[in-house]
Order: sequence, then structure tokens, then C-alpha cells
Amino acid sequence: MSTVTIKRLGHQGDGIADGPEGDIYVPFTLPGETVEGDIVGDHMDNVRVITPSPDRVKAPCSHFKSCGGCSLQHAADGFLAVWKTDIIKSALTAKGLKAPFRPIVTSPANARRRATLAGRRTKKGAMVGFHAKASDALVPVPSCTLLHPDILRAFPIFEELTRLGGSRKGTVSIAVTYSATGLDVAMGDVKTADGPLLVELGGLCEKHHLARLSWNGDVIATRTAPVQRFATTSVTPPPGAFLQATEAGQSALTEAVCSIIGDAKQVVDLFAGCGTFSLPLAGTAAVHAVESDDAYLAALDAGWRNSNGLREVTTEARDLFRRPLLVAELNKFDAVVIDPPRAGAKAQTEVLAQSKVARIAFVSCNYVTFARDAAVLVAAGFRIDWVQPVDQFRWSAHVELVAAFSRD
Repeated sequence: MSTVTIKRLGHQGDGIADGPEGDIYVPFTLPGETVEGDIVGDHMDNVRVITPSPDRVKAPCSHFKSCGGCSLQHAADGFLAVWKTDIIKSALTAKGLKAPFRPIVTSPANARRRATLAGRRTKKGAMVGFHAKASDALVPVPSCTLLHPDILRAFPIFEELTRLGGSRKGTVSIAVTYSATGLDVAMGDVKTADGPLLVELGGLCEKHHLARLSWNGDVIATRTAPVQRFATTSVTPPPGAFLQATEAGQSALTEAVCSIIGDAKQVVDLFAGCGTFSLPLAGTAAVHAVESDDAYLAALDAGWRNSNGLREVTTEARDLFRRPLLVAELNKFDAVVIDPPRAGAKAQTEVLAQSKVARIAFVSCNYVTFARDAAVLVAAGFRIDWVQPVDQFRWSAHVELVAAFSRD
């Protein structure tokens, strides 16, 4: 049994202490705490807190530690707000950058409107939940403090679907999204649906008022369109589509992006998805939405065509990693919105730096790749006017941001 003092949190939320051969990672701890446990390699097991931090709180969820969904429920909200802001600042500092920061916007509890659950058949029926941390073990989460109440109430439905499509040897995936018209459920890794099963699944969808049910990528039944709202526009995303995790998070990101774009009249939205930013911006600007997924663009276009009072929105299917927009293409626009995946947008950022564009709203879910790309823009004469952290994944180590870039 060894005793150590936690000096800081790592990027995954584990405490870090000095060990005999380097850093030791200690889960569920906070800076300043003295803890004891068994050191195994570079981590500590069987941890017991001897001297707790004043920022330590009682976890609000009964599934904390057993479920792998949250890693920081033992930390006070105020501590997490500062820590998440500071890790973005640290990433920028590592690239020699500074920026003014706005206060972080944190989504409330039980606000997650999308999640991917796991299901497995059992002798008596089925089990649905999240995987334990770094494990194949399945943990039921009936009292989860993250998920939207409508998703929690639907767990018996997910269990029924798992019983129909799963096996006792394998695990099925259940991608569920809350919409105002009902739940949108996409089942994956399930057995092939024959005629009788298709009938049963259709009846289940109607019985439980699901908006839409998909099975291994195929839509089985649509009782009503699972609509999402982007400002004044209603959009029906394809099954399993990416969507901002919470409505509060989407609102915070959209408000920040729109404030950066301001009065620009010609805007390009890169990695546009289903129109999270394109459609709100179309209230005052003509928007060109670029996205690699045809189904996402079809949903965006349908939403725009069924709306009133929006400026023109054009779409383009394009892999921006392999074929970033060129300087001549970018120079047609007054402002740019860019919202890349976790890998960032190195190739596109390098071209942006060479263009005449003077205003960029940069949305990121990875502060490390953001800092890398931001350094390219700053080296080309851009300044970071401000950064807005957004925490949609509370109690986790994940944080998102919007940054305002401009140049004369």
C-alpha cells in the first residue's frame, strides 16, 4: 500500500501524482488530496482518500464509478468550470497563444438528448445500460443523472428491442435521440429481421409511440418524423446522425457562432452536418453548406426548402480532409464557420490562412487540435478575439468551444 499526493488532473480526468518511476494516474481524485492504494504500473488501484479536497462532493448519481459514463462526479461544479477552461488555456499556451475567455456554459443535469447504449439478452429477458470503464461489463443505469427523462423512461422498450434482436453472446448497440415528436431509435449489431420480426417491430414502434425505428441501418418504421429544431427550421436528421448532445449546448454554440458572423452576407459553413449553424445563419445571410455526408445534406436541404423567410442555402458534398476548399473558393465569402471532428481541420485551416477571409467562427470538440489549427491562423495574421467554452458533457473530461477569429 502506497501513499501519494495528487498534484493535478490529467486530460482524461484522472488525478496525477509522483510515483517511484514517473507519474501515477489515480482515478476519482482531485488536486491536493492525499490518497493511498496499490500502485500497478503507472496507475493506482484500491484507492482510499485520506485527506479530501474542499472541492470534493458527493456524487449525485448512484451509478457513479460502476458506470463508465462519468469520471468527475466527485468534483464540485465550480471546480470543473475552472478546470475545463484552464485545459483549453493550457493547450493554447503550449502553442504560444493567448485569448480572452468568456464564462463557460454548462448544460444542466438530465439534458442529454442522444446516447448510445448497449444491450444484451439474459436468461430472463434483457439488460440495457452503459459499459463499465475499460470493460465489456454492462451496467444498468435506471437512475442516470445525464440522460433526458424521456430516454430513461424508455429503458423497458430498449430491453424489449434487445430481447428481439440480440443474443446472449453478443452486445447490441442502441443509438437513441430525443425529439419533440418522440424517440428516434437506431438498433445496431442485431439479427437480420425477417417478415414476422418486421411486423413485430412495426407494432412495437406504434405501441410505444416511437418516432422512428431503424434496424442495422434500415428504417423499419416511421410513425412520425423525429424533428429537430435549428432556430426556426425543422429538420429530420438521418438515423443515428450527429447532433449536439444537449439543447442548451446547441443554443450556446449557435449564439456564439451567430455573434461572430454578425452582419456577413455571404457565409460558408464547413463540416455543416444537418444544418446546426447553416440554418440559423440563413436568417440574415446566404449560406453555402459543405459536408461529406449526402444524407446530412439532404436533411439540411429539405429543412431549408420547407422553411419561410430564409436566405438562400446551397449545399456541396465534399471531403474537406482530402479536398479542402481552395483560396479562390473561400475568397467568395465574407465569413467562415468551421466545425471539424476531433481530428481538427489542419489541411483546411492552412488554406484558410492563405485566403482573404477576415472572420472565422471556429467550433471545436478537441482543444488540442484546435490549438494546433489556431496557431496556423494566428501566424497568418488572425487574432483570437475570444473563446467561449461549452460543457455539454458535464462530469466528464470532455469540453467544447467556439472561438472568434478576425483580421484586418
